[in-house]
Amino acid sequence: MEQVHKKGFNAELVWEDLKHCCRSEDLCSECQHENCTIGYAKQCIKNYWKEPKKEVPDGAEHVPTTDFKVFDEIELETAIANILKECKDCKGEHTENCIINVIRNCYEVGLFGDVQAFEGSVLQYLMFVKNNFPEKSLKIASIYNS
Repeated sequence: MEQVHKKGFNAELVWEDLKHCCRSEDLCSECQHENCTIGYAKQCIKNYWKEPKKEVPDGAEHVPTTDFKVFDEIELETAIANILKECKDCKGEHTENCIINVIRNCYEVGLFGDVQAFEGSVLQYLMFVKNNFPEKSLKIASIYNS
């Protein structure tokens, strides 16, 4: 059986970030649900509320990496910082299908254009983002540290 997060998981905070990131049907004309990075992340949270598990079965491989919608960068930067606060810094025990990892991957596709490497350490991730996306890293780090 899959584990529940030991320290808990603030699904309500993540849901609020997802609502802020969602372009809504006003801008998208029709919701694409799981074919949209934000829609897929929303579905992960809905499933978590039904059955709170640490892992999303095959979650990382189902992240819609071909969703090329333009999202609000500030909202995505905020959402990444907040999801990093939820991270348990599991290092060697990191799994790609962890709900936190899957949702962060969804935000990354919207902000950076693709999923980014994560080794189970928030500090390493922030350094990676600083080296590869310096213009976006300041906002993420600032919110993460607040």
